Amino acid sequence: MNAYSVQKMAKMAGVSVRTLHLYDQMGLLKPSIRTEARYRLYGEKELLRLQQILFYKELDFQLKEIQAILDNPDFDLVEALLSHKESLRARQDRISMLIETIDKTVNHLKTGKIMLKPEELYEGLAKETAETYRAEASKKYGEEVVEHSEKALGKLTKAQFEALKTELKENASAIFALKNGDPTSKQTQKLIAKHYEIIRIFWGTSDLSDKQAEAYKGLGQLYVNDERFTILDGQPQPEYALFLSKAMTYFADNHLK
Repeated sequence: MNAYSVQKMAKMAGVSVRTLHLYDQMGLLKPSIRTEARYRLYGEKELLRLQQILFYKELDFQLKEIQAILDNPDFDLVEALLSHKESLRARQDRISMLIETIDKTVNHLKTGKIMLKPEELYEGLAKETAETYRAEASKKYGEEVVEHSEKALGKLTKAQFEALKTELKENASAIFALKNGDPTSKQTQKLIAKHYEIIRIFWGTSDLSDKQAEAYKGLGQLYVNDERFTILDGQPQPEYALFLSKAMTYFADNHLK
């Protein structure tokens, strides 16, 4: 068994010897061997426990909380590591967003243009709801697609973004009024063409040559599968969702090929 002195252990972990002494006194991390000369020696088990301590500290847990977690007989090291991985990824995403916000702020200070703030993309939604929507979109379409959309919208001013949201809402109301009719009618398809243009702006792809026919049809199916996206006046509208999906599919098949 490899045995590491307190100095070696501290150097490998990037902590001070004094910190390891404190952990020992607390009972948080005891050495595997204490020699007759009172030297502390640590083995692999202690290395892994110290790693856990440092991970939990990185996630802002207090030392007493960490000790209770690690001393729990049901503690699972592999499960804990996977949990740390997800938490650190979330923190990484948050840091990336902060860096992007800094870049936008610098651009604002240099150009004097008032750019849309990232949180304003989800204005009106509860924080948990906004995070859920974003996570689901990232899972379905990929993080790069979501970030591309956010960056494109972030270039708008707040007034431009509010106007875009209003235009989408008015368009939805106009389509809703026709939901009992023919989804392939000229009047409906004219509104769907406008809907398609607005969605492309939200996606940040209005300048691309790819017409995204399949993606647009997929969005129509999403409206059918998830009632949250076609709630009007607080009520789900399954008939409207189906009508909208049929109209979008017809538009994609006849105008985007």
